[in-house]
Amino acid sequence: MSLKKLMATSLLLSTLGVSAHAQSLVYCSEGSPEGFDPALYTSGTTFDASSHPIYNRLSEFKVGTTETIPGLAESWEVSEDGMTVTFKLRQSVKFHSNDQFTPTRDFNADDVIFSFDRQGNEENPYYTVSGGTWEYFNSMSMPDLVESIEKVDDYTVVFNLTRPEAPFIANMAMDFASIQSKEYADAMMEAGTPEMMNQAPIGTGPFTFQAYQKDAVIRYLRNDEYWGDPAKVESLIFAITPDASVRYQKVQAGECHVMAYPNPADVQAMQDAEDIVVMQQEGLNVGYLAYNTQVAPFDNANVRKALNMAIDKQAIIDVVFQGSGEIAKNPLPPTMWSYNQDVTDDAYDPEAAMAMLEKEGVTDLSLKIWAMPVQRPYNPNARRMAELMQEDFSEIGVNVEIVSYEWGEYLERSKAEDRDGAVLLGWTGDNGDPDNFLAVLLGCDAVGGSNRAQWCNEEFDALIQEAKVKSSQDERADLYEQAQVIFKDQAPWATIAHSVVFMTMRPEVEGYVVHPLGGHIFNQVGLSQ
Repeated sequence: MSLKKLMATSLLLSTLGVSAHAQSLVYCSEGSPEGFDPALYTSGTTFDASSHPIYNRLSEFKVGTTETIPGLAESWEVSEDGMTVTFKLRQSVKFHSNDQFTPTRDFNADDVIFSFDRQGNEENPYYTVSGGTWEYFNSMSMPDLVESIEKVDDYTVVFNLTRPEAPFIANMAMDFASIQSKEYADAMMEAGTPEMMNQAPIGTGPFTFQAYQKDAVIRYLRNDEYWGDPAKVESLIFAITPDASVRYQKVQAGECHVMAYPNPADVQAMQDAEDIVVMQQEGLNVGYLAYNTQVAPFDNANVRKALNMAIDKQAIIDVVFQGSGEIAKNPLPPTMWSYNQDVTDDAYDPEAAMAMLEKEGVTDLSLKIWAMPVQRPYNPNARRMAELMQEDFSEIGVNVEIVSYEWGEYLERSKAEDRDGAVLLGWTGDNGDPDNFLAVLLGCDAVGGSNRAQWCNEEFDALIQEAKVKSSQDERADLYEQAQVIFKDQAPWATIAHSVVFMTMRPEVEGYVVHPLGGHIFNQVGLSQ
């Protein structure tokens, strides 16, 4: 970013009254949200700006852990057969208001039913609003799982399921399950502006949405009517700053208090600086290259395995991650229960890769590699990673073209089942359960959505579906371990890396916790005087 642009951004923050003082926390974020209705999206960038500050869910994750705690539901009860889940809802919870809407009632069961019905019921008037693809809801097989949602009274809701679902309570704490105001939705539909739910969000969370200037700044104010512990600061500002070096300059200058995703090469200097705090934690994540397994010749598992054998993953760890990561062999991170230690990774062997391609009759192969335009915890520099892969593939006679798009467009285009090319992406766990990786990213229900490999393997899918209904973690782990063997044999991805997550901040920041599920959460964060 030029000095002129940097000064303009600083002027914008001052104009909005968000100067860095003790009551205003400024977070240098890495990119712009796709919108503010989290059920429509899967990007952590979007969740940071929407579900965490603005909304709540029936259950929540205790910050810094994968432990589920009560949220908008004070308690829940799962039937002995696992087929019904009854939520007792919290009373006297207030929704936010804005220039278009002032609520006339508190949160109740109608809001819960609406929030899920719009994602699964084609007759719901909000089903197609804002291009609703409900990627999470569908990828997690929710349409097949939830038979009905019953309102017993204003503060009791029963989910009737078609089968037991071991991670159901944890799933209800995920971003897609954020609870919307039905009253607001009805008002906006009547006004002919239903898209306002995605542009001017109303929730029950610790901060209220105030303003958004695309690609520049998002402003929130503390919700003084919040049902839980109030936020520590009066206002929260997202200063959208895609360049990691500029983010760090802003932290050093006191224009931002916290930044995400520092350049790995800069971490040591940050750790050595007296006035900078660097937190780190092993990430619950995986970075990968997803082939399109429905497009020849990438529909051939041997071709995919040959390409995997051509990738020098250690060089990627050294160059892109600067050593702050480890080679990935499974789609699960090694800190996740059910991780299969016995799986053998594809060897780096360009000569064997060439021989395998020749055996499959594949010559003069060309491949597009899609490189993300933003930094993510599982990939700090997708463009550089793609360049290294381009060099590796050239050694076996494969020609690579690197392409990219704006982040929202990248995520949308990469879902297409006829997509041309392999996509660099990754995942940070949402609920601490293996299902969140194996089913959401690789299950048959996720094809055309979060399954960017467009891979549907019946044997693999049967294993992960069976694991959902088991109550024993040991039984579930055995099934997931078997599924990882099939994944490795069929190679829908090149698994690249699991990263260490770093967060950089000023010393006056108090109470920030690195969340294992990847979210940046600020309601418990304060600033010392």
